Amino acid sequence: MDLQARYRVPALTGLLTVVSLALVFGAVLGAIPRSALPAAPASVLGAIPHANAVVSALAIGTIVGGIRAIRRGDVARHRKLMLSSFGLFALFLVLYLYRITLAGPTDFTGPSVVETYFYLPFLAVHILLAIIAIPAVYYVLLLAYTYPASELSSTNHPRAGKLAASLWLISFSMGIIVYVMLYLVW
Repeated sequence: MDLQARYRVPALTGLLTVVSLALVFGAVLGAIPRSALPAAPASVLGAIPHANAVVSALAIGTIVGGIRAIRRGDVARHRKLMLSSFGLFALFLVLYLYRITLAGPTDFTGPSVVETYFYLPFLAVHILLAIIAIPAVYYVLLLAYTYPASELSSTNHPRAGKLAASLWLISFSMGIIVYVMLYLVW
């Protein structure tokens, strides 16, 4: 366990959150130059949303599995599943940032009434929950990294973990619904 990091969990959480959100907003707002990334064929860029939907579904499965494991007291399985969830989240983020930087956001092509009264509010909630989930996930993972498993129950890890897992599940689920609206329905 890294004792130096243990006492810096909030600061490290803040730093990782700022870097992550800067990358996301930089990509969405076009601040990351396209020339900074290798070009990809249109077919690759077009496949990324579908791949990310699969990654999101897998993440939902690993998060639920991690929750079930810890409820049964299987700490080792819980750790593996939650680290897998984080790996899937990182993969999702890299693919998302790559596509957004090179191709920009996908426009909603459905009826304007659906866009105005359902899609945009739904998307806003999804984005807000994703933004809130990022520091919660980093915080819980940093606690897990800096404390032995035997001491985690005396930290904020159990309480913050429930919040992080809930936000993560809802955000990934809503992301799949956004995907369905953008790529399968309209």
